[in-house]
Amino acid sequence: MAQVTTAPAGYRIIEVPESRKDEFQQVDQLAFAFEPDAETSAQVPLTLDWSRTMAVETEAGTLAAVHASFPFTLPVPGAEVPCAGLTWVGARPDHRRRGLLSAMIDTHFERAMGRGEPVSALFAAEPAIYGRFGYGSAADDVRLVIPRGAALRDVAGSDELTVRFEPLDRAVHVPLVQAVHAATGNGRPGWITRDTGLLQERQLADPPAWREGGEPLRVVTVLAGDTPRAYALLRRKEVWGEGGARSKVLVREVAALDAAAAHRLWSVLLDLDLTATVETGMLAVDDELLHLLVDARATVPKVTDNLWVRLLDVPAALAARRYCAPVDVVLDVVDACLPANAGRWRLVTGAQGPDGAWDAQVTSTDEPADLTADVRELAATYLGGRSLAALARAGLVTEHRAGAVQAASGAFGWPVAPMCSWIF
Repeated sequence: MAQVTTAPAGYRIIEVPESRKDEFQQVDQLAFAFEPDAETSAQVPLTLDWSRTMAVETEAGTLAAVHASFPFTLPVPGAEVPCAGLTWVGARPDHRRRGLLSAMIDTHFERAMGRGEPVSALFAAEPAIYGRFGYGSAADDVRLVIPRGAALRDVAGSDELTVRFEPLDRAVHVPLVQAVHAATGNGRPGWITRDTGLLQERQLADPPAWREGGEPLRVVTVLAGDTPRAYALLRRKEVWGEGGARSKVLVREVAALDAAAAHRLWSVLLDLDLTATVETGMLAVDDELLHLLVDARATVPKVTDNLWVRLLDVPAALAARRYCAPVDVVLDVVDACLPANAGRWRLVTGAQGPDGAWDAQVTSTDEPADLTADVRELAATYLGGRSLAALARAGLVTEHRAGAVQAASGAFGWPVAPMCSWIF
């Protein structure tokens, strides 16, 4: 177990082998205040990649803090980029406030860059933590509470599709969900796919402790002939009131390949017998449902942060994505954690491609800066879902050349809202 990064006095950074998984999990359980029962542990696969699982160890040999990462491919505007998906970050309550998180983040950055991953991404348990390490909030999702019977606008072809409603069968539904989920994300930045068997199985895990009084997980599938075009993972929770049945439909995940399939799927979910409301899982802020609802005002929406992104290698990351408009801009990047990113970078787009977007070259320069931004703000705009102009109005991006903010905002934007549909 090789030491990687300097740790605070009295600690060392180590790689954690699978033989210590019980210790690793115990730290996570102490950090997040939970303890699964034996049945849950048996039914929910452990998805860790043991070549990427790390900890802070005390001199006595006990684990004080842990983290891990996944080897993802992150969809970015017009392209894909290798990405280190940071996960399982936690410290024992009796070892907090000693610099262990900073040491783990340094380790994560070092190892990710050593593997050629220019970007890292995460879901933030506490959003106040990760900005100081250069992560920017790069995407949002929306969750809705919708009354039963909510009307949808018509979509051609919806009536021609058929629907199956059935209990979860992993042998049948893991490959179906994987295929439809992966295809649904084509063209959406942030839509990370579950490319290992363990990740795919975990998404369909359904131990009784997770049901909170609801039924076992059900799967609604929309088909064109025998070909799946959409699915929903859901459960109903029985509720009775003075007026009769008021049960809830709790949707874990939906994916649809086109508007007709989405319309057919939601037509079923919004009109199940004995139910009163439908609570969706995470939806993109431009999801088809938001446009199909006749009365969107009747829903109760909740918008929250989704993916957080960190640019580990600024020139490589910026050159890996594509841009919505031609631009020639010099960015003065501030990066307190990774000095190699700090300085001025000239981003120049090339020829327009057949997809209507532009590629770009990014080179170090001594030319005067057009914009100054912390790497956190640059990361926030990386998936095309945040506006450089909005960040400038908030005082977080500084314009040095008139018109540079508008030009760069147009180039960095993207017509499809970013989102990751599952929490890793």
